[in-house]
Amino acid sequence: MEDSKYKSFLIKYAEIGVKGKNRYLFEEALVKQIKYALKKVEGEFAVRRTDGRIYVDALSDFDFEETAGSLQKVFGISGICPVVHVEDEGFEKLCEDVVRYIGDVYPDRDKTFKVAARRARKNYPLDSMQLNVELGGVILDAYPEMRVDVHQPDILLHVEIRDKIYLYSEIIPGPGGMPVGTGGKAMLLLSGGIDSPVAGWMIAKRGVKIDAVYFHAPPYTSERAKQKVVDLAKKVADYAGPVWLHVVNFTDIQLYIYDKCPHDELTIIMRRYMMRIAEHIAQETECLGLITGESIGQVASQTMASLAATNEVCTMPVYRPLIGFDKMEIVDIAEKIDSYETSILPYEDCCTIFVAKHPVTKPNLNIIKRHEQNLQEGIDELVEKALSTKEVIVVQA
Repeated sequence: MEDSKYKSFLIKYAEIGVKGKNRYLFEEALVKQIKYALKKVEGEFAVRRTDGRIYVDALSDFDFEETAGSLQKVFGISGICPVVHVEDEGFEKLCEDVVRYIGDVYPDRDKTFKVAARRARKNYPLDSMQLNVELGGVILDAYPEMRVDVHQPDILLHVEIRDKIYLYSEIIPGPGGMPVGTGGKAMLLLSGGIDSPVAGWMIAKRGVKIDAVYFHAPPYTSERAKQKVVDLAKKVADYAGPVWLHVVNFTDIQLYIYDKCPHDELTIIMRRYMMRIAEHIAQETECLGLITGESIGQVASQTMASLAATNEVCTMPVYRPLIGFDKMEIVDIAEKIDSYETSILPYEDCCTIFVAKHPVTKPNLNIIKRHEQNLQEGIDELVEKALSTKEVIVVQA
């Protein structure tokens, strides 16, 4: 069957299905996200929720691949099934429709199959088991080269008897997770590296709306480095919806720390001030936590002792979804979400400019706090200036 023959998609979801009385809220959130995703593709669509099912119906010509690809980026969807719906005009007509469907969709019919009928409309004259047997026989009569396999069939033909009759046999995998917006909002510390976009994507997959903060250090970092971070935010926005990116000028703070504190502690103290600033913005924007791309032991600032020292300045939760991942596992996800090639572009972010040659890996928190007292004279004013001059960019896919 030509892709253009499909006029509808049945949207399957997984976790939402086990929700209780508030399940409809998750379904409504998923419908909202589907509608948002479809705004980016050509064509007019209707999204409807009925009988525990969500359908996307094409109301005009549309590009099948583009539409399916867009739906594959909607968190909450576990599967996208291109469906053919036929009118209920009697069992003989259904038999003809099923034979035509198999013939159109599978030109190579040297395959095994199984019919999985579901009679949601109980006044239909045949029950599900009778439908499976009768339709299976009709397919074998029409295509003798096909064979039944009830355990591992090549083709699993679903026949759903509802207001109309729906036929489908293909399930395009979705990203899973929960619809964005059902899990609150969090602030992602976004850099130009590989890890932080992946961390944002992983938390968004749990239904969390993502905002982001980026620490920019001109002239040590270029406008191209800033654009790289905007481009990475777009990769997250592909799945998570619009991202409010807060760009903070961190240059004066970095230089002040560089001038006043021991160089082996630069990274830790800078990270502590980044966390303070990110938390301040997060509180102002009603976020419920911070997100970082840290992984234990990956660099000096990510040892257990360093993470503890960084975390100490925060009062809100810090979510680190990559904490137990190795680099290749992170790269695999980065490639999957198409952020990897952007992340490895050679534009330095502010973290890499002021890196000490021999950074401390087991910082003593009391010593760190004592050295931060060297900053008392001017740091509050610099932080206030950084917050008051930040730029907000609304990043959309």
